[in-house]
Amino acid sequence: MDRRSFLKTSALGGTTAALAAPAIAGSHARKLTMVTSWGRGLAGVFDAAQRVADNVNAMSDGSLEIEVKAAGELVGAFEVFDAVTAGQADMYHAADYYFINQHPGFAFFTGVPFGMTATELNNWYYHGDGMAMHHKLGEIFGLKSFLAGNTGTQAGGWFRKEITGPEDFNGLKFRMPGLGGKVLGEMGASVQNLPGSEVYQALASGAIDGTEWIGPWADEKAGFQEITKFYYTAGMHEPAAGLSCAVNLEVFESLTPSQQAMIEIASGHANVWNLSQYLNNNGAALQRLKAGGVKVLEFPDSVWDAMFEASKAVYGEFMDDELFKEINDNYFASMADSSGWLTQSIGAYRAQRDRVRG
Repeated sequence: MDRRSFLKTSALGGTTAALAAPAIAGSHARKLTMVTSWGRGLAGVFDAAQRVADNVNAMSDGSLEIEVKAAGELVGAFEVFDAVTAGQADMYHAADYYFINQHPGFAFFTGVPFGMTATELNNWYYHGDGMAMHHKLGEIFGLKSFLAGNTGTQAGGWFRKEITGPEDFNGLKFRMPGLGGKVLGEMGASVQNLPGSEVYQALASGAIDGTEWIGPWADEKAGFQEITKFYYTAGMHEPAAGLSCAVNLEVFESLTPSQQAMIEIASGHANVWNLSQYLNNNGAALQRLKAGGVKVLEFPDSVWDAMFEASKAVYGEFMDDELFKEINDNYFASMADSSGWLTQSIGAYRAQRDRVRG
């Protein structure tokens, strides 16, 4: 019995069937509940979820209404996947790499070690096979999934001391989700996966020695600079961090075609809008962090090399899964195609622009 059949015949599946009643025409709004992995007001990530809901609500002219629930208001931050697949909520907004225990292929729709930048991810998703693969993977679990946000290239993170070589990760208690966290685990770190709203307290209390979160703007908002001053601005783990909006598949199929299109369009808009939000704010935030005494650093080459070797071992763990391998091969083939042109066009241009402008 597959997962969707099980849900249909279980008690929770009965809830799903109830949620999947046909949309009511006329003046009565169809109301959907969106649960999120984000604390209310968490800079950028919660904004992306709210942006999806606000745009659908505006476009629907009253026929469809999405109510956003922050982490903990209905279910916990990491419980949103199960809540939606079981029919306890209609849709979620999250980073899909939180759910690699459901299937490791979900990592590709957030960020993977030494993977795509935001531009490359969008190329794959909208003009390659990315969206189709997101749907293929999601539908196994009774979901209809769309990219609905992107934080851009994420920072390497905050540390209590400088990182001088790979050996400094041995025994380090570090917060990092997804396959990136598994890479640090291969390097000897004690990796923890904490919801964003819990990271500050864990760092302040010493429960963790360091953390990655997002980038200068969101990190400054979170207040990590109050605890430690060692900040690495480039990491291998999330060169682009996609966020996802996933709808219970039976609920999605019960909507009218125009309502389905509203969710897809609102998600796509949030994807671009959210990326610009981060990139627009990061530069000024980084200057404020520097002015406040934060030491901005880059990992030495020996660390990058060790991370790459560890990442090969992590990918190898999952290659026996046919769908993971299919997504992996398609993803990296697209990255190679996009990267070749981007390096020779925008890469060369920016190098020359920065040289002549000083």
